[in-house]
Amino acid sequence: MDPHLLRTFVAVSRLASFSAAAAELGYTQAAVSQQVAALENDLKVPLLTRRPVRPTEAGRCLLDHAVPILLRLDAARADVMRLAGGPPGRLRVGASPLAATGLADALARVQASVPRLEVAVRVAARDAVAAAVAEGELDAGLVDGVVAPSDPLRLSETSPLTAISTAEDEVVVALPWSHPLARRAGLSLPDLADARWIDAPAAAAPLGDLRWVAGTDGFRAALRYDGTDLYTLGALVAAGHGLSLLPGPVAGRLAGVRAVPVTSPRLLYRTELLHGSTPPDSPVAALAATLGQRLPGAPHSPRRSSAPTP
Repeated sequence: MDPHLLRTFVAVSRLASFSAAAAELGYTQAAVSQQVAALENDLKVPLLTRRPVRPTEAGRCLLDHAVPILLRLDAARADVMRLAGGPPGRLRVGASPLAATGLADALARVQASVPRLEVAVRVAARDAVAAAVAEGELDAGLVDGVVAPSDPLRLSETSPLTAISTAEDEVVVALPWSHPLARRAGLSLPDLADARWIDAPAAAAPLGDLRWVAGTDGFRAALRYDGTDLYTLGALVAAGHGLSLLPGPVAGRLAGVRAVPVTSPRLLYRTELLHGSTPPDSPVAALAATLGQRLPGAPHSPRRSSAPTP
């Protein structure tokens, strides 16, 4: 299958519009229609209904394969370009909101060691950061999440990246001081499955991760927060809109919030630096060395694709 045709099919499916896909891809609408038709002719099966525009059963099956295939192709190109050497004196770093709190000092040390280094920082949800690193939009990314001590972070990207553990913190439940459990010395996460939670996937542990590590259903959202500002999240917790799972040092800085450690199961809030193939004298290597000093002997291990977060 022609990857150009696959990319067009994915764009039409995602946007549910031939005209919107044409505008995004820089083609005419007629060209987009011809490319989708060519793919359907190749596979001998309809992939999209036209009114409304949506994938058929065969189209949904193809999407499951096409999205990771295209990501791997983009990642392969990005890795080769990295080894060939990117623009000198530039470092593009992404970070999930919680991971970004530990980035400023590290970047200052890197800039001190690399004269006239241009740095750009993007804050986004952790899966978006991982995908941007894999596709070459970012040179490196800091991501975080709740894990069992021996588990890697669960990311939906499917491209091999190198992951360096840079920090591990205590996991706490953030509650308002008026909450009946606020005076507890510790809390069992499965016991809180039916509590009111704030769904803040870009700023705290996603609720899907809580279900995964607790091994139970539940953890339903009483309120959804789509922002990345941690102090806004803290204000929502303090006002009683729901609980949140955070690293202890972060929760301890939020006004009106009581941080109670999670005692069962045993969990860590881990931060990892992700990057692709990297020349040893690159700014990414300098950043990796700087962040790696926070945990002596931090392993450099290739990350393989993991199950998408539910």
